[in-house]
Amino acid sequence: MTNVTPPPSAALDAAFFRLLSHSYARTVGKPLIGAGQDAAWLYNDAPFAVLAHSTAADPIFVYANRTAQRCFEYGWDEFITIPSRLSAEAPNREERQRLLDAVARNGFIDHYRGMRIAKSGRRFWIEGGIVWELTDEHGQRRGQAALFTSWTDV
Repeated sequence: MTNVTPPPSAALDAAFFRLLSHSYARTVGKPLIGAGQDAAWLYNDAPFAVLAHSTAADPIFVYANRTAQRCFEYGWDEFITIPSRLSAEAPNREERQRLLDAVARNGFIDHYRGMRIAKSGRRFWIEGGIVWELTDEHGQRRGQAALFTSWTDV
């Protein structure tokens, strides 16, 4: 039997889940999750990866569901200490920054495809990506988030 670590309380935080799901619905125009699904489902069981980073000058990851953790090979405690720029190799960081600037201007982008790097150095393409601005109900920017539905090792 596999020992599964329970999710950290921050991963199930109701206010953050509301920010994530409501900003996605407002910005992208469709729900992030289906009826009957909740923060626990998104964190533990979603078949797609969801990540979010802060508004800091060098943004730090503040959320990564288990699918994202498996893709990038970091556990929660390590993931939430990593500057999000390190999810891409140095040569790909300029392209990543252009993407984030476009998201800041336009609210979101979809059909994103980009090269990323896991903790082990394994490179992979993320595909079917949607990246959106995390904004609260008052329009205050709280960070950026990404969802991707598939990934392919290089």
